Amino acid sequence: MIRPSPFIVLVALAGLCSAPSLHAQSLDAQRPAMRDALTAAEAGRLDAAASSSLVRHPLYGWLELAALRRDTDAITNAQAQAFLARYDGQAVATQFRNLWLAALARRQDWPTFLAAWKPTDSVALQCAHLQARQATGRTDAAWTEQAQALWRKGAKSLPDGCDPVFNVLASQGGLAPAVRWERIEAAAVERQTGVMRSAARGLPGDEAALANDYAAFIDTVHPRALNWPKTDRSRRIAAHGLAKLAQNDPDTAERLLPQYADALGMGERERGQVLYQIALWTVASYGPDSARRLGNVPESAYDERLHEWRVRDALSRGDWPAALAALRKMPATQRNDSRWRYFEARMSEKTGDRAGAQRLFRETASSPTFHGFLAADRLEQPYALCAWIPNDAATAKQAVARDPAIVRAMELWRLERPGWATAEWNDALSRFDDTQRRIAVEVAQDNGWFDRAVFSLGKQPDEQRLYQLRFPLHHGDTIRREAAKHDIDPAWVAAEIRAESIFNPKARSGANAMGLMQVLPSTGAGVAKRWNIPYAGAASLYDADTNIAIGTAYLREMEDKYGVPYVAIAAYNAGPAPTARWQAQRPGFDPDIWIETISYKETREYVARVLAFSVIYDWRLNGTALPVSDRLMGRVQAKRKAFTCPTAQMPKS
Repeated sequence: MIRPSPFIVLVALAGLCSAPSLHAQSLDAQRPAMRDALTAAEAGRLDAAASSSLVRHPLYGWLELAALRRDTDAITNAQAQAFLARYDGQAVATQFRNLWLAALARRQDWPTFLAAWKPTDSVALQCAHLQARQATGRTDAAWTEQAQALWRKGAKSLPDGCDPVFNVLASQGGLAPAVRWERIEAAAVERQTGVMRSAARGLPGDEAALANDYAAFIDTVHPRALNWPKTDRSRRIAAHGLAKLAQNDPDTAERLLPQYADALGMGERERGQVLYQIALWTVASYGPDSARRLGNVPESAYDERLHEWRVRDALSRGDWPAALAALRKMPATQRNDSRWRYFEARMSEKTGDRAGAQRLFRETASSPTFHGFLAADRLEQPYALCAWIPNDAATAKQAVARDPAIVRAMELWRLERPGWATAEWNDALSRFDDTQRRIAVEVAQDNGWFDRAVFSLGKQPDEQRLYQLRFPLHHGDTIRREAAKHDIDPAWVAAEIRAESIFNPKARSGANAMGLMQVLPSTGAGVAKRWNIPYAGAASLYDADTNIAIGTAYLREMEDKYGVPYVAIAAYNAGPAPTARWQAQRPGFDPDIWIETISYKETREYVARVLAFSVIYDWRLNGTALPVSDRLMGRVQAKRKAFTCPTAQMPKS
């Protein structure tokens, strides 16, 4: 007797999916069975008949997908079309369609490919779509235009499947030298010299040789460029190559720039591009020539990034007038950011303009940010915080929670399928209005999916005031217990968790930091041993209680080692070696200035973020807050602050 394949049985059972879906209690009861079925399907061990009890489960389509994506090349057209029809309009159909289209492209079944086609962001599938149209005789003017558009945006290497399209485009005269040069120059901006050489293959001999020499210069600066034709293109390419050199060797780039600038007739724009990189990569490590090289950059080449570094360089040297002058050269929108308005106040204060400083502090103190909180401390004012707690009807939340895509998203999240869960989530939000989107975030948090507030709120300005959603508080008893054990402020622990994992206990970084507080296994083992915390290997870090116990103990160790929390927070993010270097470079600096002059952008922003989050979590936990100026120094017994809602931040009626 021939037994049908698991997928065939799944398809047969799927015909029953028109029956009512399961209630929440039934979903809870069937969660273990669905988890096991998905795992078995992905491993090719699914007993489809035994899984018949799951046919009414809202994730049955994902179970089918898990089974069939093991070998999409073996799926028949009829099976694929039936799947797409069965789940039309759902995220699972979109996921399958892309797999199916890729399989059809491998088969070169172009008529079926075109019949199944829907637009996608996948460049590989876009190229396959063009190939399908070409193979079926549909290379009209629109085809040529779309193929050229793909070519032009290919500053980086495109999938191999695009090569047949470009070969046809070239054979039809669609890749004239001017079009090839467009891609060569775009690739030069990205320093993709392999793409430059590839695009040059269809150029006439002399032009191809020059294009290849351009690519060679970006790889390694060479003197042949001194004899290039004095064209705008040569000047741009030389600037790209010298700018790249400046990132690794600003001294050599500065020495060579005059030769190439004179030989090729570089103008301010090209020279400024190179001088920008020379200055940036000098000041990023606070080299001795930082101020001079920043001064060499023409103002026309300055952007927000270099404006910031000009301020930091002056701060690092304790040159308060220069810092103030640099701040006042910023564009108005940048200068009015709470960070730079605060430092303009500080520099005004340090240069004797107390009245101007007070005015700027007052303006900054209305911002519920790290620098806004610092400004309020300077003024001895309450913190500005205008929380918005919507009064949505229970029926509105019930309607969102019952949305089929939200039901599937929440269940997939509970089953630790974050990629699929996000696909369903995005599908739901594409149909939701602002109120439904906000309520959906609340539903996600009810299900333990806390990062949706970070990724899905903020489209409307008032959503920034949804502090209870944007700053979730989970495992509160464990946080308080472990914080008390180690004499650590629980708001600091909560802030670290929010900054590290957004309360996802299964979070894992590319560096293998794990769990709520993103602890490395080696660190976890060492801390657990020193503090006698039960530990059964790296997997223990996915247990919330264990992770918080280890992470909080590690914070205690960091504060004991570095003396003050703001340096401990920097070390928690960057590690001991950079932190020791920053301490040695700028000993005795005021904490706010030391934080701002941290070399690493990630760590600089991380320290400010954790300290600001600590204030907000203090508000959530206690209704008042330890002043951030005391918090960063570890003065936990300081007089606490109240919160107020300034008129400027009042909720809209």
